[in-house]
Amino acid sequence: MNRLLIILAVMIISSCQTSVERDVISDEYTKFPKGGLLTTRFSSLEEFKKEVKVKQQSSKIILTHTVNEGKVISTLKNGIAEPDILKARGGGFWDKLMLGIQSPYFVSYRNDVMITYILARKRHNVFGWEDVAFFDLAQRMKSNIYTEDLVKISKEDLSEKGFINTFNHITSQAFMVVLFSEKFADFIADTHERTNMPELVSGDFTKEQIEDIKNGVVDNYVDMINNKWGQQLGKHLKQKYQITSRTNWTPELLAAFLNDIQSYYSYVFRIGFRPFKESDLIVENFAKKINRAMNGDVKVH
Repeated sequence: MNRLLIILAVMIISSCQTSVERDVISDEYTKFPKGGLLTTRFSSLEEFKKEVKVKQQSSKIILTHTVNEGKVISTLKNGIAEPDILKARGGGFWDKLMLGIQSPYFVSYRNDVMITYILARKRHNVFGWEDVAFFDLAQRMKSNIYTEDLVKISKEDLSEKGFINTFNHITSQAFMVVLFSEKFADFIADTHERTNMPELVSGDFTKEQIEDIKNGVVDNYVDMINNKWGQQLGKHLKQKYQITSRTNWTPELLAAFLNDIQSYYSYVFRIGFRPFKESDLIVENFAKKINRAMNGDVKVH
């Protein structure tokens, strides 16, 4: 009997401690739709279509995801892809002129594109060996998941095509909206998706592309939807923190910003996270990187 009472007491204390830890996570995101998707939760394209409405037209694809009275629409049509930008950068006058004709928007915002390129890739020669990119933030968020929740999550969801990929797309798109605009974030997302799978626009998929869940049509569709939810989250965070292009990203601001993103994930996926701290090296380094990139203090060739 005494042994049973001791076990119950330990369980109650542990439960209280967990509750206190989870109270650190903001509950403001319970007002948001549960919009994030995981590629690993789908076993086929047909299963995906039960969750997301897919409308294929001759020159574009339209995806509509509706949850909790919230809705996002992702539209992808013909346009430039990342190789076109790289070709123009390394090419001559006519290559640059052709890119300008194809995408006047890129010409107008090419400096912002370069800043995004800097933030999305590690540049050890510029920022040192402890440089941080968007993908590193996503990996850290997965590592921040509480141990008691980790044991309940499938191996597939913990893989790169699970939470990490979802965190990467939503987080990076939120940053792009906050640093620039929703239209700009959408431009970057579309350019990237056309690079990954040009067939998305036409819908002319091979059998292998349809059946390869982790790298085929389903995965790219999931990315497109997550990009839109990331943009919605970014608009909220931009307003909440009143961030502009001149904002100085302190470790305190960045830690709070990242914890807000984790709060959103906590609500959507029903998992808890250890919070980022302003003293975390990953926070300090990425805050410095944002400031240097936004101030034009970085040259990448």
